[in-house]
Amino acid sequence: MDNLGYYKNPTQITYGVNALKEVKKIIDGQGIKNVLIVTDPGLMKTGLIDDLLQYVNHVNYKIFSECQPNPTVSNCNNALDMLREVKADLVIAIGGGSSMDVAKAVSLLATNGGEIKEYEGIDTFNKDLLPLIAIPTTAGTASEVTNFTVITDEEREYKFTVGGVRLAPKWAILDPMVTLTLPSHITAATGLDALVHAIESYTSKMANPITKTLAREAIRKISRNLRQAVYNGDTLKYRDEMLMGSLLAGLAFNNTRLGNCHALSHPVSAIYGVPHGVANAILIPHVMAFNILAVPELYADIAEDMGEVLDNSTVMEKAYKAVESVRKLAKDIGIPESFESFGIDSSKIEKMAEDAMLSGNIAVNPRITRYDDVIRLYKQSIGGEK
Repeated sequence: MDNLGYYKNPTQITYGVNALKEVKKIIDGQGIKNVLIVTDPGLMKTGLIDDLLQYVNHVNYKIFSECQPNPTVSNCNNALDMLREVKADLVIAIGGGSSMDVAKAVSLLATNGGEIKEYEGIDTFNKDLLPLIAIPTTAGTASEVTNFTVITDEEREYKFTVGGVRLAPKWAILDPMVTLTLPSHITAATGLDALVHAIESYTSKMANPITKTLAREAIRKISRNLRQAVYNGDTLKYRDEMLMGSLLAGLAFNNTRLGNCHALSHPVSAIYGVPHGVANAILIPHVMAFNILAVPELYADIAEDMGEVLDNSTVMEKAYKAVESVRKLAKDIGIPESFESFGIDSSKIEKMAEDAMLSGNIAVNPRITRYDDVIRLYKQSIGGEK
């Protein structure tokens, strides 16, 4: 019998078309006077920032727009300087996971002091964040509802995680309309990232009946709509399904953590700058194949949820179809099959493996994982071992 354990969701979620107008209600209802908006250079070139500003321009605000794809300690320090300059009593993150990670970090530092790398780990701070609104423009990270931020320490070439229930945004506003203009290659990478969240949450050792239900529905929505969102992205139906799928996956993995794929992807991004979603997309088939022997029945469920034809198949045959289904989806939307084009060489594999083994995600992966296993998975993903 399944044990529920616990389930947490400290974030108030507003979801729907034109949900963006909720921003003004929050600002007025909370008596906010000064706002820091955290975003990235790409989003500043779109009309989305103007859509947001119509609900913010009645108060004092500044925009920090320097967030980079794998946000760094320097990003956080620079954003914190601007937060202090504007004397913000509210932070608004609009963008992908990088913008939300920086926003979480500066909201933490605004009330707890110090530098973000001092807070590496879980529950390492004791004061609530400065109030934070998170508005995702991608269907991928689900950082708008999670208790984690991931920052790159440039000096160590290392991605570290800060976590704790206090780190979750106070409000999440999800409006599928703001994802309509997302470029196809970002739609592909972030969409695969969301699928990996759902798969790793469903197979996590910490999964419970609530998270499993959320993860399976996320797998269904993402796998059945991602191709269309990439190649027919101006259709609201597909964007809506993808954004909801990403949200459901986030609500699941926020309670279960993830697995080997995320543990291995962080060093790749930290050292070589590979986009997080692309790193996960390349690694996940290898990680799934590695895990199948431990929990074949769970991967059989995933194959079913991805729409594979499973008549007269054994459990193991069904499980391996899940791997092939993910491979086909990644290929169809233009994700590289390996890290070969990113210049990753064998000289860094040992360092990457050492860093990956420090991740708490290794502990909840469904199959016991050792250092040599991580080395082998890296070699497979750079186009080496089969």
